[in-house]
Formats: sequence, structure tokens, C-alpha cells
Amino acid sequence: MTTPSDPGSPWGGPGGHPQGGYPQQTPPAQPYGQPGYAAPQYGTPQHGAPQHGTPQYGTAPYGSPGYAGPQYGQPQYGTDPYGRPPGGQGTMTPVGGPGGQGTGKRGLVIGLVVALVVAAGAVGSYFAFFRQNSVAAGSESPTEAVRTLASSFEGGDLAGTLSTLAPSEATLLTDPLDEAVSEYQRLGLFSDDADPNQLGGLTVKAENLRFDESAEERLNDHLAITKLTGGTLTLEADLNKLPVTPEYKRQLIAEAGSARDTATIDIAEEADEPIRIAAVKEGDEWYPSLFYTIADNILQEEGADWPAQPVPAEGADTPAQALRDMVDAAVAGDLERVIQLLPPDEMGVLHDAGPLLLDAAADVEGASGAEVTDLQTETSDVEGGTRVTVTSVTVAAEGTTFTVAKDGGCYRAEAQGKSEQLCPDDIARLAAEDSGDMPPQVLQMIANLGDGVMKQGIGVVTTEVDGKHYVSPVRTVTELGMTVVRSLTPEDFRAMLESDGF
Repeated sequence: MTTPSDPGSPWGGPGGHPQGGYPQQTPPAQPYGQPGYAAPQYGTPQHGAPQHGTPQYGTAPYGSPGYAGPQYGQPQYGTDPYGRPPGGQGTMTPVGGPGGQGTGKRGLVIGLVVALVVAAGAVGSYFAFFRQNSVAAGSESPTEAVRTLASSFEGGDLAGTLSTLAPSEATLLTDPLDEAVSEYQRLGLFSDDADPNQLGGLTVKAENLRFDESAEERLNDHLAITKLTGGTLTLEADLNKLPVTPEYKRQLIAEAGSARDTATIDIAEEADEPIRIAAVKEGDEWYPSLFYTIADNILQEEGADWPAQPVPAEGADTPAQALRDMVDAAVAGDLERVIQLLPPDEMGVLHDAGPLLLDAAADVEGASGAEVTDLQTETSDVEGGTRVTVTSVTVAAEGTTFTVAKDGGCYRAEAQGKSEQLCPDDIARLAAEDSGDMPPQVLQMIANLGDGVMKQGIGVVTTEVDGKHYVSPVRTVTELGMTVVRSLTPEDFRAMLESDGF
């Protein structure tokens, strides 16, 4: 196949390159498809088996599980979020300078909240809880739910900490675990004898945490805000305890400048007002919530109140229809329908905050002017949901129809009466032709990545709630990351990290 060189190419760029082109690189020593090239194996288990993910250490590889929001309050390996040099000990200074003047107070508040709610999830000690097939234990009241969370910290039981989180949120972190553990062992990051029940690296100790129960706010029948007023948090990172292979462990420690780092926060001294931690009711019990805690603090920062009524969930009859409805709503600029199609359990926070989002978007231009006239998909099971893979999409805009379809391990584009096919060897060849001084191993990584992603396709994950199907953004991002991870070889993974200055 030859890629077109005219501006009318269905791939959009001069010479058939995707828009934006490719960086200048040097030809690889072993071009894709020539002797010496080994096609990647997509790891074990194969796609379609139960899918899981893994937390990331240091520089996060692709495929981070679950929610990947700001990592507030967690000591980073190599860079202290509060400005202290690597390896420093002692008490954290809040952002904004000593005493936490100005906006640093609010940043500290959010940091403490997220540290309380998800510090365990950042490291992976929670594997043990789910390997025991335990059932998350809730509490009878919101404050008691958060107090239970605090007690799990005080006992040093990071594995038990996740059991106190809202089950709908906890599963976002745990459903992707198994596959990613296996994949990162295959790639050489995790040691072969790494025990998921013994993963470590972060210790969180909470002492004398105090709550103002009289100030608890019941916002509706399933959301309450508790108030943390005092106590201390001590966070200690120890890279020596990470279950990574010696090669990567040495690099992590070299990057960090020290294998250990400790920071202590006195809540009463650093926060000038009680720290708000959200709790949600699922079933008949209350649980601390990461998503609602973040959203509540953002609303407090903006001086906004939680809406009295949510945007109701309205799912589709099938996984494929859920994706089609979501695409149509996005193209039409219908934000309300987009929110309706989000899972009411995992993304309940966006349903509750939905009216505020609609108000904020009221002045934004709506419909794109394009129309998806045809969307073909295929489905497969993944852990916690269904993967809906797009096999063909046709878009009409300004009198032109553009079609992209999956064709085996390649993709075919049709537009303006032209039809061209793009295959993995084309991606590798184009990268080699445009290369400058890019190392051969990086070019090989590009070839393997293109081959793997094209063969697997791009998938969106849907979940089923009460017989209706919804599009899960968190699970979709996780699956996209794992699509990349499955495509890499151990040599590719090493080249990727080295090219990013790992």
C-alpha cells in the first residue's frame, strides 16, 4: 500500500500522515516486518478474560486503574508536593508558605481529605482485602463511616482501608487489578514472586483524629458532609518495599534521591476550618466517598451549593446502544443526555452536581454541525462491565462523508471518493522515514504499539445498573491504558520509560 500524497487524503495530512505529522527520527536497525522483528504478544490473560489493573509507583506507566485524579497529600518519589527536597524529613509546610496563608489553606484541606480517603489505593496494599473476597463494611451514620476509615489508618491496616470506601468507587480501583499485575510482571516491572497480598511502599498513620459530629451536614437522603477538626497524619514512603524488580527499583531510588521520605501534618495547626469529608449511603449503610469529597471541596471553593435535584440516570437497553446514544449526545452538544448516560452508582456525583454543570455550560456552543450516520460495534466481556469496540464509524459534516473502519489488524479510511488502508507496518515505515535521531528501540516500540492497538481496536466500557446500560468513563480510561500495555514488549516498556527520562 502507498499512502496518498495529496491534501485530499482520507488520513488528513500530507503524505498520508495523520494530522500533526511525526517527529523527525532515524531508521530503525530492524524495520518492522524484517528479520529480527518479533511481533508482540499481548500478555496473559488474553483480552476477554477478567481484566484488572495496578497502582503505579514513581513514574506512572500506562494503564493506571480507576480514577486518576490529582494525587493530593501523597508523598511523591523524587518530588515533595510541598516543596521540600527529596528525602527530607519532618513536618510538611502547606502550599502558600509557612502558616498556610492565602489559597494554600484550601489546597491543604483538599490534600488532607484525599490523603485520608485514598492513600491506601495509591500504593496497592489494599490487594489483600479483595483477595480475601470480603464484603465492604459500611456504618450506621456518616461520621461513624469516616471514623471507621480513620481507625483503619490508625491501625496501620491499609488493606482494610479500602473496605470502608463506597463499594461503587472501590470496585473502580480493584476490578482492573489482576490483569495489570500480570502484565507488569510480563513487562519486567513487577518481580515474578511479587505477592499481591504483601505489596507495600506507603505507611499512613493517623493519631487522635477528632470530628465535630454536631456540625455534620445531611445534604440529602444519600449524601452527608462530616467535619474533621484535629489530629495528625504521618505519611512515610519506602521505595525499598516496592515489589518491583531490582533494575527498576534502583532507577526509582536514584530518581528520588532517597529510598525513604516522611511527612507529618497537624490538622488543627494547618487547617483554619474543619476539613469536609463526604459520606454516601449505598444500600442501608454509609461509606466515605472520594468523588463526593473532591466535588464538595470544589463547590466550597467556588461558593456554590449542592443542587436540590440531580440529573436523573437514563440508560440504554444494550451496551452498544449506550455508546451510540453517548456519541449522538456528544456530537449534538447535549450535556444533559451525556450525564444521563453515566452510571448512577460510579458517577453518582456527576448526576448530583449535574444541574450546576448544565448551568455552567449554558453559554457554550452546542451542536458540532456533524452527524454520525453509522456506528458499528462488537462487544466482549471485561471485569466489571462490557467492552464495546468500534469497528466502523461514518461521520457526515459540511457535505462530506468520512468513514473509518477496522479491517483485520488495519484501519481503512474513505473520504471524497478515496479509500486507503493504514496498517501497523505503515506506521512503522512512516516513523522511520521521518526519523531524525530517535533510537531504534523507540521506533520498534512505536511499531509494536501500533500493531497491538490496531489489532485490539479502541473500546469503550459500559456497565449495567438495574437492567440499563451506561458508559463508564473511568473504566474506559483504564481499558484504553491496558490496551497500550498489552501491546508492549519488555524491551518496549524499558524504551518508553527511558525516553521519558525515567
